[in-house]
Amino acid sequence: MSLDASKVGTTTKAKIHDYDWREQAAYALGIGARRDELAYLYENFSGGMKVFPTYAVVPAFEHVVELIMATKANMAMVVHGAQKVRAHRPVPPRGKLETVGTLKGVYDLKKFAQLIIETKSSLGGEPLFDTEWSIIVRGAGGFGGDKPPSEETPKVPKDRAADFTVEQATSPEQALLYRISGDTNPLHADPEFAKAVGFEQGPILHGLCTYGFVARAVIHERAGGDATKLRMLSAQFRKPVWPGDTIVTQGWDLGNGVVALQALVKERPDPVVSNAWAEIEG
Repeated sequence: MSLDASKVGTTTKAKIHDYDWREQAAYALGIGARRDELAYLYENFSGGMKVFPTYAVVPAFEHVVELIMATKANMAMVVHGAQKVRAHRPVPPRGKLETVGTLKGVYDLKKFAQLIIETKSSLGGEPLFDTEWSIIVRGAGGFGGDKPPSEETPKVPKDRAADFTVEQATSPEQALLYRISGDTNPLHADPEFAKAVGFEQGPILHGLCTYGFVARAVIHERAGGDATKLRMLSAQFRKPVWPGDTIVTQGWDLGNGVVALQALVKERPDPVVSNAWAEIEG
């Protein structure tokens, strides 16, 4: 079944995401937070509980699924291509978010199709964060559609070593823990399903879990552990990560709070995240 490109421009109905410290702690643990990051895990932290801005993907998720399904994409062939989050202000540890999503584009990549989905979340009528999702539908290309527009982004310098490198081990249960935040795709839990869709080694880690690990690394290295200073994070997912892999995040300072990023896994040489960059508030 071919994709229904006529759905471009479709906007979901606004939905309320009511959350408190439990959702925040579950998300933080899902992206690997440790006990020395207690401010993101404990509701009675003395300075007030903090929130990772990449939590923006959680209230967006059901809108993204709804819009993917609107195109009649085969969900078994869907993989996450890239992710961007922009935070407009610090996220409080509890609240009621109103989120809407829009299908911005359906593009032809020959063998694959690409869906671009944007969401916007507000709190108390004021913008809180925006997300942009690149969704790849394997085997759905070749329908004669447009190519995606090109975008200039900060690049990793080729003439110097990284300014910082952070190694973070994932647990064998990491994907099972991350899925508590709402992404219950069986690709990340069911060995038989993973094998049936081409991942013989078993369930893979959510791309957004890897994304969260990268966010934590840059927050630690360039924001003094203060996630409110991470204003934007963009990344492309290149290769799968398996639970138990060690994610190695490398960063290059480009000036004015811009950091170019890439991530590898210690167990294999190829980048798993590339064309990545962050904006850090000074």
